[in-house]
Amino acid sequence: MPELSWHRRHSWRAGGAAAAALALTLASACGEPPGEEPEAEGESAGLAEDPQFVWAVTGADRQIHEDVARLWNENNPDQEVEVFFLAPTADEQRQAMFQDLQSQAGEFDVLGLDVIWTGEFADFGYIESLEDLRPEVEGVSLEGAVDSSQWQQELYALPYSSNGAFLYYRTDLIDEPPTTWDELYETGMAAAEEEGISAYVGQGDQYEGFVVNYLEMFWSAGGELFDDAQQNSTFLEGDAAQTALDFMTQGQESGFFAEGFDSMVEDDARALFQAGEAVYMRNWPYAVPLLEGEEGEDSEVAGDFAVAPLPTFTGEGTTSALGGLNNAVSTLSENQDLAREFVLWAATDPEAQAVLASHSLPPTMLSAYDDADDPNLELLGEILADAHARPPVPGYNSLSLVIQDNLHPAFLGQQDADSALEAVDNAAGDALEQD
Repeated sequence: MPELSWHRRHSWRAGGAAAAALALTLASACGEPPGEEPEAEGESAGLAEDPQFVWAVTGADRQIHEDVARLWNENNPDQEVEVFFLAPTADEQRQAMFQDLQSQAGEFDVLGLDVIWTGEFADFGYIESLEDLRPEVEGVSLEGAVDSSQWQQELYALPYSSNGAFLYYRTDLIDEPPTTWDELYETGMAAAEEEGISAYVGQGDQYEGFVVNYLEMFWSAGGELFDDAQQNSTFLEGDAAQTALDFMTQGQESGFFAEGFDSMVEDDARALFQAGEAVYMRNWPYAVPLLEGEEGEDSEVAGDFAVAPLPTFTGEGTTSALGGLNNAVSTLSENQDLAREFVLWAATDPEAQAVLASHSLPPTMLSAYDDADDPNLELLGEILADAHARPPVPGYNSLSLVIQDNLHPAFLGQQDADSALEAVDNAAGDALEQD
């Protein structure tokens, strides 16, 4: 797995041996409608001879989840868990769990849910309320992770793992990382013109990555998609939605975004930055070792880049989209008490959360960062504490597609901005109710 070196600064200078691993992936949640057959079948990990319950979770990080399950089994030899690894892709995971629930098969007791699926599964009545466990996680887990575990202010899952986004910048071209988007624009354009390269790369293709990039700017302008009760859309309250779209439109028109930005995904951006062809990049921490030239990678920026928090429009604080997994209890489980005990343990047991950190998944338990030997792991906790969870409302998938279908052409100048923003606002209202 790729590793991320942590250093004693708020902007982490690349280079040197890795002190802690953080291979972070952001699961896109644009899956097909529930009820469709998953393309790939999962498989059991074969950890227990006589399992008392089954935990269905993504197969993307098998070793990590296996080690968590083994730790549970060592401590609970009479109540062992078996891990069922679903397909690595988010849409197939979601389909497989829906199939199990809709068919009333009830093969899974604990469901490892992408953070944006909480409302959808809760609204269908597929997962149990865990509201009585709120005191066990509030103040113990990252606030954003707790937010992503609830629907209409009621907990239906408990936090498990997290994820965050960062700004990469060229230290040979930029003295200090910008704290505002305007500063990023100005310094990026100046350095790009002088060097004959692009100013900025990121996730601009018409997919979930674009949605995340837009929402990070929207949140950093003070916007919120919904009110606290998740009962009304607040997308068009204030000027955040317009501010974020205007910045992206200006970036496209002025050449701030690299050529081909509108079709870039994570690794496209990484490859261009790694080739020394961009000043700034928005991406996930997986790129650090590749940019450092580790793992046999050729890198034109090895030793000449650093990582910092994303800027805001005001210069105050930072924001990042929050990714990760939460654990929920299936309403079909015949072992709900044991399943509840497991999801609480996975969320609040220091040893279980330490397994995640040691393996490269950011934990959700605050003390995992407070007690870290490396001060920059503590810093990651601070950044994640300010991260925003994409709203776990029932219709998030549909909302994401509307954002893609309207704001993507709008920032390219192919659709009227006002009508695009209104379409998103309407979709946000619709997303509060399951189709």
